Amino acid sequence: MATTSTVVAGPGGVLLVDPSWVPSELDALATALDERDWPVVGGFATHAHHDHLLWHPRFGDAPRWASPRTAELARSERASLLESLGAGWPDELVDLFGRVEPTLGFDERIELVVHDGHAPGHTALWLADQLVLVAGDMLSDREVPLPFGPDDLPAYLAGLDRLAPYVARAAVLVPGHGTPTTDPAARLDADRRYLDEVVAGRVPEDERLADAENRAEYEHLAEMVRATG
Repeated sequence: MATTSTVVAGPGGVLLVDPSWVPSELDALATALDERDWPVVGGFATHAHHDHLLWHPRFGDAPRWASPRTAELARSERASLLESLGAGWPDELVDLFGRVEPTLGFDERIELVVHDGHAPGHTALWLADQLVLVAGDMLSDREVPLPFGPDDLPAYLAGLDRLAPYVARAAVLVPGHGTPTTDPAARLDADRRYLDEVVAGRVPEDERLADAENRAEYEHLAEMVRATG
């Protein structure tokens, strides 16, 4: 899945965005922070999917935030989210899973860009001083756009529009899956072209479709578009 953990370092410590994914990786992240003597002062979950609501005891008891809708879903859908997480997880990690508090802003240096693309209450983080956009599960070179239901496609397109002004200013974009890029506009253009082609009933010419899971997601979306035609 090439899931990305983002560490935003400041003079007082670090903010962890979507720390992930398997227990050994979470533990390794904690070790990397310890080696740098970087205390964790906060956490942020970009959306309420099981691979973005994780935490580890070694990160400490710093406050963990999410958009109000994400925090609500983390509570109301906790059982199904834990089911998606899978069996065999240590109890200490299960207990910490999804324990986020709602916020519309926690630091004046970080702007929360909330929209409903990919998931209700999905949130990107805009670091204006650094010109960095932490995009959550949008604008990936690894994943195709993932609207999950017939009503999600307009929300996804609106989400891309919401992100567009930040993409235009960003020097670096960090996706939730895949690799960071210094050409954020190309990611936005690729996702818009992909969705335009699907809506038009054509198979997109997109390198991501070489992956079997992405191809299956395309077929699912294309069928939804046909059914709601």
